[in-house]
Amino acid sequence: MSDGEFTLSDAEWRERLSSEAYRVLRKQGTEPRFSGEHVDRTADGVYRCAGCGTELFTSETKYHSGCGWPSFYAAEESNIELRRDTSHGMDRTEVVCATCDGHLGHVFDDGPDPTGERYCINSVALDFDPESDDDAEE
Repeated sequence: MSDGEFTLSDAEWRERLSSEAYRVLRKQGTEPRFSGEHVDRTADGVYRCAGCGTELFTSETKYHSGCGWPSFYAAEESNIELRRDTSHGMDRTEVVCATCDGHLGHVFDDGPDPTGERYCINSVALDFDPESDDDAEE
């Protein structure tokens, strides 16, 4: 469990989130590739945790990786936690919201410069806060 102060009961999470967001954020699920609303988003803004609103990523670090999920080469490091994930016979690094303990996705070491990291994040785990109203439709 994270040190965050945003805690809800399971029933409160189910009421707060869509069924897909609940499955991903609270049950460590994964949305289907290329299905999320943020995969191709290019507008300027901030990506926040869909569970609690914590700022996680900015559009400045988003890039098109071709993997089917939104990809970022850097995160707001104080707002995420990294955990070893050995589920499904793999050894990966899970990315979790440090505030509400929500599962966001995974980070891999095959990203672009300057970090070499690829934060592969489920769209349904993110809310987008556009820089201006003009960007909201992209």
